[in-house]
Amino acid sequence: MKPGIHPDYHEIVIVMTDGTEFKTRSCYGKPGETLRLDIDPKSHPAWTGQHRLIDTGGQVAKFNKRFAGIGARRK
Repeated sequence: MKPGIHPDYHEIVIVMTDGTEFKTRSCYGKPGETLRLDIDPKSHPAWTGQHRLIDTGGQVAKFNKRFAGIGARRK
């Protein structure tokens, strides 16, 4: 490797969504810094196989209720 062109590679702490943590090496942040994950393989549906149902009908009804008066003329 050429000297002086590569980022600093150091140890950081990763904190998962359930609170578990582990150490790894990364170029992220500064040595000893903590990276907290919002989504990880233990909680994301892509890895768990569990779908979260989205109430699209409820979303549409909420939108229609909120914007029902737009475009309507009032006397």
